[in-house]
Amino acid sequence: MNRSNQGKVFRYALFGLLYFVQGAVLSYFTALNALYLLSFDLTMSQIGIFSAIAFVPFVLKIFLGMVSDRVNLLGMGHRKPYIVLGLFLQAACLFIAPLLDPSEQFWVFTALSFLAIVGMALYDTCTDGLALDTTPKEEEGSIQSVMVAGRAMGLVVVSAALGLLAQLTSWRMAFWALSVVTAVPLVLVAQIREGPRTNESTFQWRAFASFKSWPVFKLGLLGALYSFVIYSASEIVNPFLKETYGIGTIAAGLYTAVWGLGVIFGGLTGGRVTDRLGQRWALIGAMATSTVSILLLAAISSPGMAWPIVALFGLAFGYYETVYFAMAMDRADRRIAASMFAILMAVANIGTGIGFAVAGQLVDRAGYSDTFIIIAICNILVLPLVRSTARGGAS
Repeated sequence: MNRSNQGKVFRYALFGLLYFVQGAVLSYFTALNALYLLSFDLTMSQIGIFSAIAFVPFVLKIFLGMVSDRVNLLGMGHRKPYIVLGLFLQAACLFIAPLLDPSEQFWVFTALSFLAIVGMALYDTCTDGLALDTTPKEEEGSIQSVMVAGRAMGLVVVSAALGLLAQLTSWRMAFWALSVVTAVPLVLVAQIREGPRTNESTFQWRAFASFKSWPVFKLGLLGALYSFVIYSASEIVNPFLKETYGIGTIAAGLYTAVWGLGVIFGGLTGGRVTDRLGQRWALIGAMATSTVSILLLAAISSPGMAWPIVALFGLAFGYYETVYFAMAMDRADRRIAASMFAILMAVANIGTGIGFAVAGQLVDRAGYSDTFIIIAICNILVLPLVRSTARGGAS
């Protein structure tokens, strides 16, 4: 697929739908999987082991990106065949999974889930690579808007629908519904026409020297810092509301849905701001918006007050992610597009992991409100990185 033979509407629909599917399946593994496994009387220790193993493929994304950048699979392209393979693998695993009994076939179920996430990591990485291959510089913010919003939409819509489907029918039907949803993008993927690779986009090992660049190093640092801030804050919102105001599971789900709607709007906004005002102003706006919203989380004094603040935090979350993803997309060397983008995302994920651990420790020692304030203050550390990482806009 190149810019001349596939129109903008097609590309946006393709990337939005692929990310919608990713968000839909992630919504199961992050929000509902523990409930499913508990229904088989598994222990939380077993569920923890399952989660740790199942999400290893996200670490392997770097190597999957290298394969995609380097190998034209069966002469069918560097992206399309891998996306098809990843979707088929995920759909097949989701179809088979409910036929197993996790209490009696725990390791088989875990292995199958691992393969499903491998499929997700494969089509996710190659979708990013395809976006890098086909998106003009002036549309990088917009395409990231579509992707972030698509994933958030999948999470919001499917998490609610899937829980309802499981309750009204069965978990088997819920799994099979996810399998069908996974297959839907194949209609558009089948129409991808990858153009020939130019010298500027042909894989070269020496392109990895890009990581020696000081601006790229700082961009990785920015990724770790932004993800530390927004993910550590998001992790403790529902526990804060539950412990402070006694909200139940249904209310927690509704707060999450409101947060997700904010993410959708923030994602759509962040891309337009990046494309129109430049990365620097967009990044400063992302830092300011997220800092204010996190400080407001610390100021919540009632469950009713939480609704608009949680929505604002969701907007800041989606806005910040979109801005960073667009910046990473802009810096990625097209010779190793999928590999470089995956590595920058992996560095950001390190920040997420550290944030989860630190936020938990801070809550135990300082309480929720002070933890939100400390996280917001950490966000100000982004400012020294603005000039050297973001292009255009602020001087």
